[in-house]
Amino acid sequence: MSEQHADTEVVEQETSEHPLDPELLARREAALAQVLKFGDPVLKSRASEVTEFAGHLGDDVARMVAIMRDGMGIGLAATQLGILRRILVFQAGADAEPTALVNPRLEWLSEELALAEEGCLSLPRVSVDVERPLFARISGVDTSGEPLTIEASGLEARVLQHEIDHLDGVLILDRTTRDQRRGALRALREGGTYSPPVEPDSADNGAGEEAQAAAAEA
Repeated sequence: MSEQHADTEVVEQETSEHPLDPELLARREAALAQVLKFGDPVLKSRASEVTEFAGHLGDDVARMVAIMRDGMGIGLAATQLGILRRILVFQAGADAEPTALVNPRLEWLSEELALAEEGCLSLPRVSVDVERPLFARISGVDTSGEPLTIEASGLEARVLQHEIDHLDGVLILDRTTRDQRRGALRALREGGTYSPPVEPDSADNGAGEEAQAAAAEA
């Protein structure tokens, strides 16, 4: 098992050294206001398969991409916007193009696992450690209904698994340890913050460049 520290949710960046532009902050707040938060029953519901590829599908995807970007995320599931359809968008990297995947299915997961700190746009100011397969093959279709298969590794594989979890009504709180879940729930109830305890050797575990990435998810 390799250990990573690549957060799949946006880490607060409004630090004294690198304050965000007020306009960007305003856009982020407006985007996050549209995302369902912990406690909404929709987040624990399984989304339905998409069977119609006309109508509002393109509009839904465009809105999801806009909210993901403005919210400084790298992934978003339709359920997080109250849309109970199996649609996700992701952009695993600043230079990557946003991709939409409809009716995603996990075709294969590696036996090799990685532990990383994940957050979620639906769980503000909270992050927990989640162990996931390091490599994954995901299939589905694009917004036109054409088959699409993604061979993903590292952060991209983690983001896709995270978003598919959302479509199945599974949150990161369901995949972490009991102690971390308890701490995160307390923070959510009290409006505080929570992140996993830092292990003494975590800063030098040799996980590579990807392990240093701080990104945003839904």
